[in-house]
Amino acid sequence: MNHVKAYEEVIDFIAAGTTPQNVIDFRPSDAAQQRLESLLSREKEGALSAEEKFELDHYMQLEHLMRLAKARARDFLPNE
Repeated sequence: MNHVKAYEEVIDFIAAGTTPQNVIDFRPSDAAQQRLESLLSREKEGALSAEEKFELDHYMQLEHLMRLAKARARDFLPNE
């Protein structure tokens, strides 16, 4: 099965350039979310391959980075 790695959407989003509001609004696609849920479920069962573990680890690192970026992006928005 050829699938897009869950973390590739975050990388593409960053690489394309963005605005603070777009950072705050960013959400993974349904397909990426389903992939992540599948990886997390399989991890709990101890059924991840080394490649899948690598994918999950990268996604979790990037997800943490995006949380930090969202918090910081709010500092760049005009005060209302």
